[in-house]
Amino acid sequence: MPSAAVVISVAWAIGIFLRLSAASRRNERKGRRLRRLGMLVDRFMTGHPTTYCKLNHNVPVLRLWFNVEAELKQDFRLSRRAMNSLQRLLQSEQDHGWGSQLEVLIYVFWLAHGLSYRVVSRVFNVPKSTVHRIIHKIANDIWINLKRVISFPQIGQLHAVGQGFAHLSGTPAFNNVVGAIDGSHIRIKPPARYRIDYLNYKGFYSVNMQAICDSSGRFLDIFVGYPGSVHDTRVMKNSSFYRARRYPPTGYILLGDGGYPCLDTPVCLMTPYKEPVNGPIQGSFNYHHSKGRSIIERAFGMMKTRWRCTLFKALEVKPTFAPQVIASCAFLHNVCLDNGDVLEPDEDAAQDMLDPQPPRDPLAANERSGNATRDHLAALISGNVQAP
Repeated sequence: MPSAAVVISVAWAIGIFLRLSAASRRNERKGRRLRRLGMLVDRFMTGHPTTYCKLNHNVPVLRLWFNVEAELKQDFRLSRRAMNSLQRLLQSEQDHGWGSQLEVLIYVFWLAHGLSYRVVSRVFNVPKSTVHRIIHKIANDIWINLKRVISFPQIGQLHAVGQGFAHLSGTPAFNNVVGAIDGSHIRIKPPARYRIDYLNYKGFYSVNMQAICDSSGRFLDIFVGYPGSVHDTRVMKNSSFYRARRYPPTGYILLGDGGYPCLDTPVCLMTPYKEPVNGPIQGSFNYHHSKGRSIIERAFGMMKTRWRCTLFKALEVKPTFAPQVIASCAFLHNVCLDNGDVLEPDEDAAQDMLDPQPPRDPLAANERSGNATRDHLAALISGNVQAP
């Protein structure tokens, strides 16, 4: 056994070591507090946030971004003008982290290529955990700011929207049409529990995105998140615009496909006559109705084509997060249109919207059929009645 002197010496050495370690930790904490204090002082003195994460400007994707003459569309699927507009919309002051500019770049790059967090972390030379945090943060920021970009037109703008639909449909009878509505199924990897709820009538797992667009294909309203097995009509009846009768205003009309009921109330929604039609008047109505309503299919096609790497395969995110990702694609679609960044839909994206629809549900007690209004519009198109 060691002597008492040796034991005392070892105990003394351990005590000294522990005291030094504690002092070192205190100094480290003090240093961190001083650095934070310095950043706060710098922020108040300059009026600008300070970031403490250093970017590697030699990373190719960042060299591309910082070269203001270079176009971004091949790598980010957005023009530089649209990207700048997006960053202004989501701009926020941060006293830590990588800065909102880089965070937006990472999120859009992830959407554009449908890559794993690990691959995106290598592309930007940032930690994988950082990529995960950024993607969820930016998706949530967009979710919070949806109404800044996706909103119904003001009363004074409705005439112009109606004129757009009259031009699209090829008949002035549709000059009171102020929107087209439809749903689109976005593929997901279903959860183990309630898996069957996400299986849609087309035979794949999805969540439903309902949208209303104007005559330019710009989204006016979106409602995302119902499992794929839920019928389009039920999705509509649970959406806020329908429940609150927010749109369209009295005297105006929405166009929808045969999967929806033809309604006068609680919202005015015109659908085509059931095929085969009964005579040329109904046939003419269906022709012009299809020309006007097809803009919503085009809007979905443009959105899916731009983000095809993400939306043409099952989303690699949890179903609870999927609605935010899908909503951000719609948000970015509008940002692009607002900045002249128009992308023609691919044929496969357009074909995806032409799949047959399930049968429509019967009218509910609070709904009134729009058949009489539809008959009047059909007669107006055919010249059998005069416009009021």
